[in-house]
Amino acid sequence: MSKTPAKSNARPKANRAAGAPDGEAALEVEGDDIGAAELTRRVADNLRVLRKQRDLSLDELAARSGVSRATLSQVETCKTNPTIAILWKIAAGLGVPFASLLGEERVERIRLLRRGDAQVLRSADGRLESRPLTPAGASPSVECYELRLAARGLSRSDAHAKGTCESLTVLTGVLKLHVGDEAVELSAGDSVFFEADEAHAYENPGRVEARYHNVIIYPRG
Repeated sequence: MSKTPAKSNARPKANRAAGAPDGEAALEVEGDDIGAAELTRRVADNLRVLRKQRDLSLDELAARSGVSRATLSQVETCKTNPTIAILWKIAAGLGVPFASLLGEERVERIRLLRRGDAQVLRSADGRLESRPLTPAGASPSVECYELRLAARGLSRSDAHAKGTCESLTVLTGVLKLHVGDEAVELSAGDSVFFEADEAHAYENPGRVEARYHNVIIYPRG
């Protein structure tokens, strides 16, 4: 079981992976540098294991994921703090849920995730926060997150693996969801289900922070 990162009152500065485009969401966690280093190490270990289980070279995974061989090598050797966007691409290239890169395998029948133990990911501009609501690896087909999006915030996402769907419920505030060329607007209490295997974006056009529950459903192997 992984060590719980020590907490601090200061929020760490956002980091961007080498070569990542401006505006790409950076993987960042609550806590001090030790907690961030632990998560980076865990991602590196999980990537290496998952890649070797599939008998993929770095070049082959690069072709599947759209992430350069150099970046994949940096992630595997803990030389970079990968962005959310890069991790999504790697997960799609490996054909695994996003959380498979973040968590560790557990065998307990009951898997508890305390609020203070959840690894909160933030965007590079600090306007989006994503907190897992299920322990990493708890289910190979479903993941749940609480999203917090600042007023006038916009978060873009590349297409997920073929067959991936999302269900979003607005808890507070408003949401304008963009999927391909379509857009829908939701208020508190509204829900939407959509196919997430094409580019999509979450927009908060309101004047206050908005909170959403995001359920990601992966296709069954």
